Amino acid sequence: MGKVRKPPKSMADSLQTRNRNFLIFVLFYFIGTGISFADSSEKAAVWKNLEPGLDIGFFAAPKKSILGDSVIRILRADTGFFELKLLNASSSPNKKRYSVKKWVKQNSLVAGINASMYQKNRISSVSFMKTGKHANSTWVSKDKTILAFDPVDKKIPAVKIIDRECEDFSSLRKQYASLIQSIRMVSCKGENVWSPQKKMWSTAAVGIDHQERVVFIHVRSPYSTHDLINMLLQLPIGLKQAMYVEGGADAQLYINTGKEEHEFIGSYSSGSREHDENTFSRPIPNVLGLARIKK
Repeated sequence: MGKVRKPPKSMADSLQTRNRNFLIFVLFYFIGTGISFADSSEKAAVWKNLEPGLDIGFFAAPKKSILGDSVIRILRADTGFFELKLLNASSSPNKKRYSVKKWVKQNSLVAGINASMYQKNRISSVSFMKTGKHANSTWVSKDKTILAFDPVDKKIPAVKIIDRECEDFSSLRKQYASLIQSIRMVSCKGENVWSPQKKMWSTAAVGIDHQERVVFIHVRSPYSTHDLINMLLQLPIGLKQAMYVEGGADAQLYINTGKEEHEFIGSYSSGSREHDENTFSRPIPNVLGLARIKK
């Protein structure tokens, strides 16, 4: 065999440089592709299934808040698997109030959220509220929305948000055993009905999506309600209607499937608690719970 000739040193250096550059290009290409895939996967995995009919979603708010993580947390429940339960301190002999977490645990529920704001007596809802034969508040206020469940006829929707601007509450109220009146956020036309404002707070809200699933919404980071509604309508959650149930440090959402547990509590409220430091789950009188349907 003839003697193999080596390329000149300058040529070898050039080849090494080209090979090194090529390897660097390939390396960064796959790193970049991996990041791209990771981003796509993360966006696709916003919803996490907890059990059949129950999903939890963590959404980055389109607008960054002045405090906190700017995350919108949503629990979504299929009414074929879950039913709503209204729990009232007013129906118990001692009128004892508890945190949402304790309400859920004491009543063997899967999740719970504030049922509504309450009056100065710390027992009664600010507007109409009843379940079965127990009336927590008989006053029908000017607020436009009523969450209705426990249907008298099983052929009608298990859960409905009645909008008094579009529907006749006096007739519909007879079709459901449980009713909670509160402040409208998203109307029957899918519109934001809150005016812009400077005041902001942590928020708990309840809604239904276009597939008639119940959604519990919790946002610790403070936003004006007008801005929050706009963001909720932008998110890929198919929100149909929603109503406000509480704000500030009282706003709570608790979830416990037995395999996974989450507790979210509010903090900020303009003019009173302007901070993100609350770690205490406050006792409240009325809770909207989520229970598995026994089959």
